[in-house]
Formats: sequence, structure tokens, C-alpha cells
Amino acid sequence: MRPFTISGSSVFGFKLLNEEEEEVEAEFFWDEKLREQRIREATNKLKNGSDEKPIMVDMKEMSGYERNLYLYSEEMGERPRISMMINSLANYNATIPSASEADPKAPRQRAALGTLMGVYLPCIQNIFGVILFIRMPWIVGTAGAILSFTLVLMCCCTTFLTGISLSAIATNGVVPAGGSYFMISRSLGPEFGGAVGILFYIGTTVAGAMYIIGAVEILLTYISPILSIFGDFTKDPNIMYNNFRVYGTILLLIMTFIVSIGVAFVSKFAAIALACVIFSIAAILIGIFVNINGKDDMLMCVLGHRLLSYVKNCTKEPGGDLWNIYCRMDNDTTSYEDAVCDDYFASHNVSIHRSIVGLASGAFVDNIPSYFWEQGQIIADSQNPDDYEALNKNTYNQVIIDISTSFTVLVGIFFPSVTGIMAGSNRSGDLADAQKSIPIGTLGAISTTSIVYLSYLLFFAGTYDSLLMRDKFGQSVDGKLAIASIAWPNEWVILIGSLLSTIGAGLQSLTGAPRLMQAIASDNLIPCLSFFAVSSARGEPLRALILTAGICQIAILIGNLDYIAPILSMFFLMCYGFVNLACALQTLLRTPNWRPRFKFYHWSLSFIGLALCITIMFMTSWYFALVAMGLAGVIYKYIEFRGAEKEWGDGIRGLALSAARFSLLRLEEGPPHTKNWRPQVLVLSKLNKDLAPKYPKLFTFASQLKAGKGLTIGVSVIEGEFTKCYGEAQAARQTLRKCMEEEKVKGFVDTMVANNIVEGISHVIQTCGLGGMKPNTVILGWPYGWRHSPDERSWKVFLETVRNVSAAKMALLVPKGINFYPESSSKVSGTIDIWWIVHDGGLLMLLPFLLRQHKVWKNCKMRIFTVAQLEDNSIQMKKDLKTFLYHLRIDAEVDVVEMSELGMDINIEDKLPLVQAIVDHHHQHGDHSASKVRFKEEGGGGGGYQAPPEVIIDPAEDEPKEEEVASTTEEKKSSNNENFKKLLTLKPDEANVRRMHTAVKLNEVIVNKSHNSQLVIINLPGPPKIPRPENESNYMEFLEVLTEGLERVLMVRGGGREVITIYS
Repeated sequence: MRPFTISGSSVFGFKLLNEEEEEVEAEFFWDEKLREQRIREATNKLKNGSDEKPIMVDMKEMSGYERNLYLYSEEMGERPRISMMINSLANYNATIPSASEADPKAPRQRAALGTLMGVYLPCIQNIFGVILFIRMPWIVGTAGAILSFTLVLMCCCTTFLTGISLSAIATNGVVPAGGSYFMISRSLGPEFGGAVGILFYIGTTVAGAMYIIGAVEILLTYISPILSIFGDFTKDPNIMYNNFRVYGTILLLIMTFIVSIGVAFVSKFAAIALACVIFSIAAILIGIFVNINGKDDMLMCVLGHRLLSYVKNCTKEPGGDLWNIYCRMDNDTTSYEDAVCDDYFASHNVSIHRSIVGLASGAFVDNIPSYFWEQGQIIADSQNPDDYEALNKNTYNQVIIDISTSFTVLVGIFFPSVTGIMAGSNRSGDLADAQKSIPIGTLGAISTTSIVYLSYLLFFAGTYDSLLMRDKFGQSVDGKLAIASIAWPNEWVILIGSLLSTIGAGLQSLTGAPRLMQAIASDNLIPCLSFFAVSSARGEPLRALILTAGICQIAILIGNLDYIAPILSMFFLMCYGFVNLACALQTLLRTPNWRPRFKFYHWSLSFIGLALCITIMFMTSWYFALVAMGLAGVIYKYIEFRGAEKEWGDGIRGLALSAARFSLLRLEEGPPHTKNWRPQVLVLSKLNKDLAPKYPKLFTFASQLKAGKGLTIGVSVIEGEFTKCYGEAQAARQTLRKCMEEEKVKGFVDTMVANNIVEGISHVIQTCGLGGMKPNTVILGWPYGWRHSPDERSWKVFLETVRNVSAAKMALLVPKGINFYPESSSKVSGTIDIWWIVHDGGLLMLLPFLLRQHKVWKNCKMRIFTVAQLEDNSIQMKKDLKTFLYHLRIDAEVDVVEMSELGMDINIEDKLPLVQAIVDHHHQHGDHSASKVRFKEEGGGGGGYQAPPEVIIDPAEDEPKEEEVASTTEEKKSSNNENFKKLLTLKPDEANVRRMHTAVKLNEVIVNKSHNSQLVIINLPGPPKIPRPENESNYMEFLEVLTEGLERVLMVRGGGREVITIYS
């Protein structure tokens, strides 16, 4: 067997390379013409007497596929072989080419990063951050050893459980470059994916601001306080935050410029930052054990129980540093004994404490209590309010608490220090074996950092004095960083290391966030973000970088890291929560594609992780949590209604399928109660020659009737054989879908191919829908050209459809004059008139109410007309109808038309000429032919009325011959007059005359009372029970006469059940 490799981007056009490196193209006959040409050539060779044997085939010359799978020879001629397909999938490259590649055809270097360099160390670098260096001791001193351990453990458990879910998702198939956003969006769908992607982008951007503020704090507070441009920040925290804003903006501009040049410098600097992080962690651990007995070179001055800012002379000696701060002498006073001193200063002694007492001192027990105090209180080692409450506005040089603290506040500040667990998955495209490296590296990094955090906080609790740890900015020790003071061999190891690592983390954020935004924009989930999908000439997302810098600047203006961290926590917690949700849903739904290689997961763990994320969000700040969730909801709805539709086979689709199955099974338990009945519409749409809906306003009317609620199915029937009309059916389906989208109808479309249109519609009515979601209402267009058509099918299809709908116990709506119905963008005002002739289950009452829910008909009022028989009490009937409407909670005007107004007391033979003249006049209007309706008595003689009635239809009248078309109008009129004279000699059919006369007179009353109404809704009479052409043609004439002179008519026929009730 010859070895081969695959080149090219398509799996259907491979090149086979033999041992001599000669390329032989393997063609697959997707082109039917090319395939037929090859067959003809082979046939000609056989006919021309070539060397090939016409019947006997040498099996040695045939390939293994041809010998052993000859049964599938035709399929193999059109489809790729399994071996080639498997090879192409096995050699799939998960990396996405960079936009800056000059030659896209150039071979890319194979991804070869392992678990250590590709996942573990990047996660370590991103997890260990600025919080560890400048806030960890403060959190331990404020919360106490036990509560701080609980706090850190809760945050670490959250990320560890999220890491388990992340590992399961990451190992469920090949993850291309795109990392966390790709996994979330493809697991939860485009709506959730876009929302979480935006939140993750904002979180990454705000993280960059936090790192920048942290770097500026290290620089100004601990390295070079002389750079302060607003004065001594130790006296006023606002001065410090203003410095942070100014220097943070400058540093952001510098870092943005570096990132815009390219990622080469950022990538190289990342290695330096990683080395600084690892070395700093080791230096702290070594320093803790080197100073196990404490240090005497860093002392604190304490007045009574209150911690004081650094002074050189920590004594109450008159004239000394403290005495000059707390005492004052009047102008006429020369003796120190007459000076006026602060009461607390006068009544308490000054003491000197070691700030680093060492593990051997037993300070751990002293650091167990928590000190959750309010902003403005004084740091003290006593729970006595007299010691920590500032009794007057002047606090002298006492160290003041700058932020109110609680357990939940500290959770929000600390949680960003455990984020960064997705750094490995973000590099999935560069990993040699992502499905192996991501779980091991991510969970290993989370475990390592969790152990470091938990052990270090215990070490801090046993090493530092409580007063020093609660002194956030080190004011009591001359502005020294507590965690740096214990490091080995020198504090500058931590100061320089923490500064560089923080700057490196900020650069990573400013590098990753724009690319994440570009990925979201490239997916076209949110159309307004497409502007940021463009790259610069060097392939850098410059536009997204500018947006990122702008958002980062807004966060920098906050100035205080303790206020930025909780905001950052919200976005990351939302992201982690959705990762856990995705894993739990995929596991519970048991989707066939959910086969992760990582087996150590369970849906309960994912739900616990999700619960922890939500709990921490609301613990930290309930209003920030609501804002984050609200933002995600807004983005979700925006993508759902305005964004591009994507089908990624996500878990939410599976959840929707399971929910739909459950709901359908529940609906199958029995028919819906009258209170729950709503029209589930089936629109039967006729197609024109272009396979487009002939009357698209049927869908407009359905949309207005549904007001966006319930089920709508649009179906068209194509006459022919399915095997030959499959392409037409698919094209018709697309046009139907497009029409529904243009009319903003939420629903489904389908096409039916049948040998007969009537049978096709019957099949649709019987089989459309599923379970309890079957349509209960049919919208059918009126056959406007039925008089002119030489084919009786034009009205037979309509009649048979009416019968089938009635047999299926479904409601039928026939809008006449559909082209005059209003567009969904317009608004009409006036009245909707309901002519309630027969009871139909209340459908005539319900339909106008539903229409008025739509903005088009909202301004219309309802008027209900009903017909009273001669024996009815019309006054009482009107009163009862008003009461009925009152109980139905429907506002409408009521009018009762008495039967005498219709003039039904007629003599049949006297009225026959008038009725026939009206019918013929009705046909002659618009140059139409004479009516097909002719009244006669069945049988040859006798004087009595003969049933059943019959209508004679002359084929010559139905379809004029060529000679008749060429004749003059006068000849036509004389012929019609002769026919009419003959008709007057016939004995009338009483039933048909009565039907026509009723239609005529009822039409007169309707036109008289409703000629200005926006819509007339009337009962649709039942079709003839005997399916004879004469009866059916007669029925169509009745409907034409009944609706003559009305612009918009909706004929309604109920489904045989009550659809409206007066009960609650």
C-alpha cells in the first residue's frame, strides 16, 4: 500500500503522494456531468474493441474497494473513501492561522507545547497576582486566621470545581484556538456564549486596570513615595488615589503602545514575569523560616492600644516627635507642663512592638480574632470602642481604616487572586495534546496555588503582628510592604518581582482582551461589534485594543484597588458559573456528543460550583451581582432578536429539546381547557410560478392574530412526485421561511409533495404538528379566480379543504380581500364588526380580541351584530348579549338585526327573476361571464318541488371557445338574455333561491351597517354535504354574493368546541 499525505483545505479533493513523490489527484465525482462523461468513455472503449475485456474483469487489476465493496461502487464514485476521511480528521490542525501571515500556504510549525509549559506555568503566572503581594496579609489580619482560611478555601473550592467542569468541556472534542470563549459559546449556544464572552472580555479588561493600579501602588507607596505629585498621601488617602489615577493613566498609555506594536515583546516579557512570580513565592517561604524567631529591625509605635504612623522617637518625652503632634502650647506658655495635650495621649503610655514576631512566638492564637471595623475608625489591638473609635475629628498620626470591612467585602477583594484558571485553555491551539494537558495542567495549577494560599495565610497569621497586617499601606513601619519585609534575602526581591509580575499580568490582559473581542466580533453574534473584527496591517486587533484601553481607563479612574476587585470578581464569577452550568447541562441531558475524555466529573459537582459562584456574587455585592446578571440578560436578548443565528449544537438546544419533549408529553394527557385554548395556526399558502407565496399577507394576518405568541406553521403543497420535485420543495421551503421572517412570524415552515393537491392538503391537515402542539386553526386563502378558471380544481381544492378542516374539528379562517389587509407596520382605527349568525364556540368573539392585542388593530373598537328570528325578543336578546360580553370581559357595542329586516317572507317564483338578475349582474361586473348558477327542478315533469336541488353547469359557459372569444359584446348579451328567458320558464329550486336571497339581503344589511368598518368577521356557511359540482359551484356563488362590496372580510368556521368562557 502506498503511503499518502493530504494537502489542500477540502476533504473532497486530496492529493496522493507516492514513493517517487509524484502527485496523483484523487477525484470524487461530485459533478454528475463529469461522471456521465467518464461512463460514456468507458462504454466507447468497450464498443471499439479495446484491450479491456467487455465482460470478464481481471480481479487483480481492481483495487480492494472495487473487489470487496462493489455493492457500493456508485456511492464510492460520489463520496470520499473512509480511509481518506479518517486520515483527514486525524490530521486536523486545531490552530487558527494568524491574520498577519504573509503566506497562508506556508507550513505552520506544529504545536508542541506540553502540560508544564503550555498549561501549568501560564496558569500559575495568571493566578498568582497583585492581591497576594499587597493585600494577603491585610486580609488575614482583618478577618483573622480562621475566617481568612474559610474565605480562601471557599474561593479555591469554587475555582477547583470550575476547573473540573472546564476539564470536562475542554476534553469533549478538539478545541480550536479561542479557548474559554469557544468552549462556553459552543456549549451554551450563541446567546449565552455571546453574553458570557462579553462579560469575560470586560472582566479581563478590568483585570488589566487592577494590575495597573497595583503596579502604581507598589511603585509609589513602597518603592518611591517621592514621586507623589499631590503631596503627602499618608495624611489623606484621597491624595494617594489621585496619584494612582494619574500614574495609572500614564502606565496604561505606555502599555497600550507596547501591545499595539506586537505581541513579541509581551511574550518575551511573560517569561520574565513568570520567573519573578516563582522566585518571589520561594523568597517569601524561605524568609518565613529564616525569621522564625522574628526580626528586630522593623518596630511599630503603639499609643495605648492604637497604632501610630512611623516616628523616629517613639516616646512621650516633652518636645519629642509624639509630644509635638499631640500637645500644643499657647503663645504665653513657656513650660511644657502647661501645654494642652490630647486626652488619649495623656492617659495612655507609648509602647514599641515588633512587627515580625516569627512562627516561634505563638502569635497565631492572637491573630485568630477578626476585626471587621468601619471606615474612619482607628487600628487598635483592643475590642474596646474607646480605643478604636475616633472621639474627635483630629486623629493626629494614628493609622485610620480607609474602607469598611466585612467577610463579604474581603471575599470580593480576594477572589481575583484565584482567577486565571483559563490561561491554559486559552492556549489550546498551541498544545501538543490539549485533551491531556488542559485537565492535568489546570487542576494541578489550581491545587498548587490553593495550597500556597492556604499555607501562606497560616504562616502569615503566625509570623506577623496583627497591627502590622491590618496596616494596609505600612504607614506604621515607614511605608514598608509587610510581605516584602520578611522575604529572603532582601525586600527588593519582592518589590521588584511583584512590580514586574504585575506589569506583565497587565500586558497579558491588554493583549488577550482585544483578541477576545475580535473573536466575538468575528462570530457576528452582535452586529454592532463587527467594527472591531478588523485587524491592522500587522494582524493586530488595533480597534479592539483602543476599545479595551478606553474601558480600562474608566476602571483606572476609580483609583482604589479595593473597589475595582469586587467589580472584577463579578464578571469572572459569571463566567465560571456558566462553565459549571454548561458541564451540568451536558451531563444531565446525556447528549450523544458529550463524551469527554476527562472522566472525573459529575453534574452535582458542577451544580455545587455554580451555587458557589452565585453565592459569592451576592455575598460580595448584591447590587453588582444584579447589574452583572442584568447586563448578561440584555446581551442575551440582543443576540436573540438582533444578532446572527448560529447553530453550534450547544447544550441549551438540548435543554430546549428535553423541555419540549416533557411539555409535549404533558400536553398529550388531554385536550386543553377552554381557558387555555389559543389559535395554533396552520397557514396553507399557495405558490406562484417562482415558488413564492402568492399571498404573503396571509402570514402578515397570522402574525397580527398571534401577536408573537403560540404556534404558527406555514405549509405549501406542490403537485408532482417527491423524487422529482425534491429540489422545488426545498426552494419553496426557503421562500416560505424568508416570507415568514420578513413578516416577523415566529414559527415553522414545511412543504408537501403529492400527486394531488387535495390529497396533499388532507395529509398536511392530518399529520401536521406533534402531540399536543398540533394546529387547531387553519388560515386558507380565498380562490379569487375560480370563476375564470376552466379547471374546476380552482374551487374544488377550496371546497375539499373546507370539508377536511371541518372533519378534523379544526377552526377555519378565510380572509377575503387579503391584499387590502393592513401591514404590520401600519395602524388602523375604526371598528371591527362581528356578524354573529350562528354559534361557533365563541371563536368570533375571541378573534377580534386577539387582533386588538396587536398594535395594528389596537385602536379599533368592536361591534357585534346578531340576527334575531321572528319569534325572538330582540330587546331581551340585546340585553342578554351585553351581559354575556360583560362576563366575557370584552368591550363591544351590540346591535340586533331583526329577521324581518331581511325580508325573508318571499314567494319563491316571484323572486326568481330578481335573484337571477342579481346573480348575473354580480358576474357581469368587471366584464365577467354570466353566472354558473341556474335554478331548475330535478326531473321532467310534475308540479311539486323535487329534491335534491341541482345546478346545471354548461361547459361552454365555463370556458368560452375561440369563436366566442372573437364575437362581439352584443352577441354575448343577446345570448345571455336568451338563456335568462329560457330560465324563467323553469320551475325554481326553492332551497337554492332561499340561499341566494338570504345572501343578497344579508349582504345589503352588512354593507349598510359595516361599509366603513376596518374588518368584517362573519360565519362561513357550511359546504354542501353532497359533493356534486353543481352544489359546489352554487356554494361559491353564495359566498361571493354574501361578501360583495366589502373590502376586508374574514369568514370563520368553528372547530366544534368552545374556545371562550366566562369563568376565571
